[in-house]
Amino acid sequence: MKHQLLGLVLGFFVTTQAWADGVAALNAFYRNTNSMRAAFHQTVKDAQGNIVQEVEGKMQLDRPNKFRWDYNKPYEQQIISDGKDVFLLDTELEQVTIRSLDQAVGMTPAALLAGGDGVDQNFNLKNIKRPMLESGVEWVQALPKEENGGFERIYIGFKEGELRYMEMVDSFKHTTAIAFKHVERNPRLRLETFLFKMPAGVDVVGE
Repeated sequence: MKHQLLGLVLGFFVTTQAWADGVAALNAFYRNTNSMRAAFHQTVKDAQGNIVQEVEGKMQLDRPNKFRWDYNKPYEQQIISDGKDVFLLDTELEQVTIRSLDQAVGMTPAALLAGGDGVDQNFNLKNIKRPMLESGVEWVQALPKEENGGFERIYIGFKEGELRYMEMVDSFKHTTAIAFKHVERNPRLRLETFLFKMPAGVDVVGE
């Protein structure tokens, strides 16, 4: 009986350790990742679980606060931060939205990943279990402290210390899931990568 009880306790401890390091993995990401480059697959579902958008692209970041996300067709967009301002280019609408980085921090997943070490200043972090998804992934839940951030909650998944997944639920209950692949940690990135070039003939929104 004692051996059975010990086995249950140890089994619970090992299981807990397997998923309890999401926050530690996120903190290690901020501590050890100065730059990153990866391909991604993004799926957006509505509140009923229907897929309303599916797109692939490439992302790059140079911490702190510089990032670039290039979305391919059929939803061709660019999101670029030069460390001061964030530019969102919608090719189909021929429109560029500009916001200061201060407005974007805590509002977008891109800004969350590229931000400084103070992620816990904008989010309440919590280790969670998501056993229905891929095994071996350590998950952390990030709840925005500001209610006007656009997202109700964000999930970030790491496997063997590598960023693999992000999932965001917005105020309309839409879910945006991002899977990363071909992740390169700390590549040398050119400064020009994060300088936005204003296309001719586009409308500009914001300052």
